[in-house]
Amino acid sequence: MRLVDLDRIRAADVELAGIARRTPLEHSRVLGQHLGGDVFLKCENLQRTGSFKLRGAYVRLRALDEAQRVAGVVAASAGNHAQGVALAASLLGIRATVFMPERAPLPKLAATRAYGADVRMHGAVLEESLAAAREYARRTGAEFIHPYDHPDIVAGQGTVGLEILAQLPEVRTIVVPTGGGGLVSGIAAAVKAEHPQVRVLGVQAERAAAWPVSLAAGKPVRLADTQTMADGIAVAEPGPVPFAHVSELVDGVLAVSEEGLSRALLLCLERAKLVVEPAGAAAVAALLEHPEQVVGPAVAVLSGGNIDPLLLLQLIQHGMTAAGRYLSLRIRIPDRPGSLAGLLAKLGELTANVLDIEHSRISGALALGEVEVEISLETRGPEHREQVIHELESAHYTILANR
Repeated sequence: MRLVDLDRIRAADVELAGIARRTPLEHSRVLGQHLGGDVFLKCENLQRTGSFKLRGAYVRLRALDEAQRVAGVVAASAGNHAQGVALAASLLGIRATVFMPERAPLPKLAATRAYGADVRMHGAVLEESLAAAREYARRTGAEFIHPYDHPDIVAGQGTVGLEILAQLPEVRTIVVPTGGGGLVSGIAAAVKAEHPQVRVLGVQAERAAAWPVSLAAGKPVRLADTQTMADGIAVAEPGPVPFAHVSELVDGVLAVSEEGLSRALLLCLERAKLVVEPAGAAAVAALLEHPEQVVGPAVAVLSGGNIDPLLLLQLIQHGMTAAGRYLSLRIRIPDRPGSLAGLLAKLGELTANVLDIEHSRISGALALGEVEVEISLETRGPEHREQVIHELESAHYTILANR
């Protein structure tokens, strides 16, 4: 299969002038300290529609002939590709229909409709939405716009690579969130054509890591399950077009844990002041979990920032727990006046902030004259967390469980 070349990506860059934003490259001191070299964040979460997807979608739709434009387009997506296609179609005066899973995040659903697409909810997972979109295309003649498996999509996403080279010519490693592979394919095609020594690494969630097994097999391999918080990169099987690019141009694909994803999201929010969705934070998670794979100056691509506020709240709590900043204890204390006050006073001395507390006398495991207290605390980090546990045990409190 012929790979997308630099000329096609440069042409896409011209087509996107005035359409896609040239997103900023922000220096990250905290990640640089962790890595031992300069680290920059490529903020595609600040792109129009909140992700890089507009780039490929616009280039793909712009290449349609008049008959295809009249017939309209159809796509399937959990959110980011949906918004990219919807906005691109609106800008080009093309009718767009988008199939989304029934549990797609409400903000992404509302935004896709606001960009003018006809949104249809179908299926519990993205694969079912894709099947419905393909059937709609066969039935109506609408052009199916694949989220990653097309050369025009790869060329559009490759303009991110051109921008990185222009913004940081001395870059040595680029780390890219990877689902279907359109973004990492395009970036690799652009970067390797001019600077073949630059390392390009893809990143997947451990629970949806189709690329490592596919590359090992020498062909796309379908996963049976892709349950991860990073829904934007939860793709069960790479497509042939990205596979050809990744297998030839990309230096490796790393896998990151769910805890790493939530820690990365929290770091972006707290230290970089950037709202990023779990998939968009995957490259930062890779820097945290695999620093030995990265040589600076390095760029971590923040691929998207479209996140449900309720999910963001849950992930902040998850990230704080993973970072050792939450502590949940189950403690047995005497059932007499002042015991609970004494425990709280001790926690106050240890500067642990009480978030929630439950006091119960009803348990078959309790002896007469005992109560059980479940308490959630905010701590300053892993060392403070361990100090709290140690000091309570030294004060003869019976800790039944901690997490």
